[in-house]
Amino acid sequence: MNQLADIGPVSGLSAEEAGQRLRAEGYNELPSEKPRSAWAMAKDILREPMLFLLLVAGGAYLLLGDLQEALLLLAAILAILGITFYQERKTERVLEALRDLSSPRALVIRDGEARRVPGREVVRGDVVVVSEGDRVPADGVLFWAMSLEVDESLLTGESVSVRKTPTAERPGMERPGGAETPFVYSGTLVVRGQGMFRAQGVGAESELGRIGRALQTVGEERSPLQKETGRMVRLLAVLGLLLCSTVVLFMGVLRGDWLEAVLAGIALAMSMLPEEFPVVLTVFLALGAWRISRSNVLTRRVAAIETLGEATVLCVDKTGTLTENRMAVRALDTGDAVWNLTAEQGPIPEEFHRLVEFAILAGQRDPVDPMEKALRSLGDRCRELAEHLHDDWAAVREYPLSRELLALSLVWKARDDTAFIVASKGAPESIFDLCHLAPERIAALSSRVDALAARGLRVLGVARGRHPDGALPSGQHDFTFDFVGLIAFEDPVRPEVPDAIGECYQAGIRVVMITGDHPATATSIGAAIRLPDPNAVLTGAEVDAMPESTLVQRVGDTDIFARSTPEGKLRLVRALQARGDVVAMTGDGVNDAPALKAAHIGIAMGQRGTDVAREAASLVLLGDDFGSIVATIRLGRRIFQNIRKAMAYIIAVHVPIAGMALIPVLLGWPLVLLPVHIVFLQLIIDPACSLVFEAEPGERDLMRRGPRDPREPLFGRPLLLTSLLQGLVMLGVALLIHLQADRLGYGEGGARGLTYTALITGNLGLILINRSHVESIVAGLRTPNRALWAVFGGATGILAAIWAIPYVRDELFDFAPVAPGAVLLAAAAGWFSVFWFEGLKLVRRRRGFPGKAAHNHA
Repeated sequence: MNQLADIGPVSGLSAEEAGQRLRAEGYNELPSEKPRSAWAMAKDILREPMLFLLLVAGGAYLLLGDLQEALLLLAAILAILGITFYQERKTERVLEALRDLSSPRALVIRDGEARRVPGREVVRGDVVVVSEGDRVPADGVLFWAMSLEVDESLLTGESVSVRKTPTAERPGMERPGGAETPFVYSGTLVVRGQGMFRAQGVGAESELGRIGRALQTVGEERSPLQKETGRMVRLLAVLGLLLCSTVVLFMGVLRGDWLEAVLAGIALAMSMLPEEFPVVLTVFLALGAWRISRSNVLTRRVAAIETLGEATVLCVDKTGTLTENRMAVRALDTGDAVWNLTAEQGPIPEEFHRLVEFAILAGQRDPVDPMEKALRSLGDRCRELAEHLHDDWAAVREYPLSRELLALSLVWKARDDTAFIVASKGAPESIFDLCHLAPERIAALSSRVDALAARGLRVLGVARGRHPDGALPSGQHDFTFDFVGLIAFEDPVRPEVPDAIGECYQAGIRVVMITGDHPATATSIGAAIRLPDPNAVLTGAEVDAMPESTLVQRVGDTDIFARSTPEGKLRLVRALQARGDVVAMTGDGVNDAPALKAAHIGIAMGQRGTDVAREAASLVLLGDDFGSIVATIRLGRRIFQNIRKAMAYIIAVHVPIAGMALIPVLLGWPLVLLPVHIVFLQLIIDPACSLVFEAEPGERDLMRRGPRDPREPLFGRPLLLTSLLQGLVMLGVALLIHLQADRLGYGEGGARGLTYTALITGNLGLILINRSHVESIVAGLRTPNRALWAVFGGATGILAAIWAIPYVRDELFDFAPVAPGAVLLAAAAGWFSVFWFEGLKLVRRRRGFPGKAAHNHA
């Protein structure tokens, strides 16, 4: 049964011709882009303003002689460069994965002989032989086939294999997905039968290569947070540079002490340069990737983490993402009775045993086709069917499907039976024809087929026959068949999907299904996963015919897109982005790769997904658990929320520091803050903003809020005003302490020490108060955060050591001795300078802040 039929002599190309074409046209693989040099990558990275600010801050520390702090900043720069180099290499692996996929071993006919060659050496015009289980090495046109069926889900997303029919002509290639066509495509899988074709599209000219070229043209989208933080950093950098230059000129010209002027300028620069912003982004996103990995999700591009928390639309592919990318038997119908099967299937009633028996007999012993595997799995799983598997029977002959009759028949010989047993399976109408059923019987059965198809099931008819021992007939119509029944298959929905999608809607995230399946199947799946309006469907042809403006409008109210092509998926993602949506896209096939790369967040299914999809995506679900997407969204929202808390703290704490560096210069006072004081403050600020706030758990209603409006800035007016007000009140208290200390005669050193003490304790108060902008400090203290207490203990211990050790107090920090009671009073004043914010929190809680209602799940 598995031998090639006699189709006459096929010589194929000669080895010399193949060699000439290989040299002239190149290997059967995707062309690789010339990678950028390390120097070119470094120049691009160093153009980023945040990296530039880190260099400036490092230079400032070097000028101060603080080599350790400068080296830490330079080490951070090297770490960021290393991460970027690594990500660049991972991007190049996208095309490498495509090349690997497109280069299996191939059986070709050259000089009249069959020989195995590497897939990359297949050339245009080669005669290629494929059989069950082979990966097709090139695009081509069949000229001979026997029962050939190909799984093209890699390119189309359609989980059902398609039958291929040879032709004597050599027309141009058409698009994948068509049944009864002579076209086969590189990278697809032969699940049944055998065939021979002439290669017409190799390498970049194949369908797989065309997707690869589209992937090369898709640029990666910078996240909204990256763009906004860059703008904020540039603004503060320019402002800080102008103020520092003004201070140096002002003091140098009016006071004549240029050394003190430069010292004051450096102190002001250090107080204003927001080097914590890039540190916060780097640390939060790196630790966020680690936290997400604990949920079995691999982060390939850390910038996608914060964007995921802002996602407004989740585009999901059906095959392998919502469904399990495998077929399962869902219904048995004898024409008189129906038996629906579930995953926890109990015993199958005896009246359906013959239907399962002959459906299995009409297939291969060791199947590759997904439906055949589903039938065999059913037979192996149900003990009551053991006697119907007939592993001791011998297959005698196969009658393949044809264009005229979409049915396949297998003839078997039992040991204890002199007659042949015939099993047939195929399209229901073909089985009705083989069985010569009466019109009224066909009408009744057709209505049952329609009912099963309306459930999104693929339906096959099954028949049985007997033939006396002797010569077998030439065609299937020469047998006498009896109708046995209908058997229906489904690509099952992953069990966790409906609840996960419900959580998405509760969180205000719209779910859009984009699939290569038929609209009826897509509608059925949409209903199973509880999409709001599963009957509103747009097909790929309708999308292709729409102008861009119409498409942008329609994607806003359509949740299912069927028969989608790779280009169509990419166009849909871009249309959603044009509406202002932040798009997350899931997928697992080669056909999903361009859209995965173009989306703000590409999410690949790791186990069933192809290498190409995994390499193009930002996140990879290692366990293919769709529920992990929701957990990742929750973590993304938490990370973004904590980034906002950290940024608010950074802005607030820099106001009093910058103020106490600038105001004495403007008023002609002695300098209050020297560079050493600011360096010590940074020892509190840096771990607080990068570790304490990162470790904060998410707020209780995190997944009951709608996503952040993509147009809402990170540094919105409420955040800026609140942070500035916190900083200004703290600055006012520090100025009052300084004036009061001077009035009481503590002198320059005493006033400096008390003011600095208030700044330290006020800083610690800011950390506590900003852990939550809604919950009270008391509630926050019940939430564990080891980094918080490490910072508190370290800062308090160092402050006590400064006052307790005369050398440190007098020589390093330039303080003067004061009464312990005055120190405690200054510390208390700094501590309570930020506690007015508790009253604002109380008002917010009573008003239900933030009160951002999530969309209802229809």
